[in-house]
Amino acid sequence: MKKIPVGISGRHLHVSREHLDILFGNDYQLTVLKDLSQPGQYAANEKVDIMSPQGKLLEGVRILGPVRPASQLEISRSDAIRYKFDAPVRSSGDIKGSGAATLIGPKGEVKIDQGVIIADRHIHFSPEEAKEYGVKDRETVSLKVGGIKAGIMDNVLCRVHPEFRLDCHLDTDDGSAFMLTTGDLVELIKSYTVNQ
Repeated sequence: MKKIPVGISGRHLHVSREHLDILFGNDYQLTVLKDLSQPGQYAANEKVDIMSPQGKLLEGVRILGPVRPASQLEISRSDAIRYKFDAPVRSSGDIKGSGAATLIGPKGEVKIDQGVIIADRHIHFSPEEAKEYGVKDRETVSLKVGGIKAGIMDNVLCRVHPEFRLDCHLDTDDGSAFMLTTGDLVELIKSYTVNQ
């Protein structure tokens, strides 16, 4: 059995250097609250408020660092419904044509025309881990979840990169549906290639 640790990811924001300057002031540097499972990634102490195009306010959304080429808000489907965001399911970084929002920081605000997504289910692998588990980059696999709300989770994307470490990232909706918490283990049970 090939077991994989789970990380449940709450709503969060990645910011560009340009937008960080507007939100917090010129040359502002994010401060580290805690390191995340992927090397070099961290939860920052800084938070911002997010306004949906419908005028609903999502308060206190944590920024994850370091800065990115483009700002991106990752929320759950439940958040999208409650706060009236248009948020397609996408891989991180794939924001073309995604939802809009206004980011509100202590020094200023920024309107983004795209960048609001629901992150897809995905697993990070180093190349060595991918070889061990028999998967390739961009391959889609299924996971078996045990426990009181056991089930099969399909359409889980494999992402392979030398800087990655083994971890399955799910949003809070998926975590709640299967009663999973960060650190739980799931089982890789099959793989199949999605037609591109």
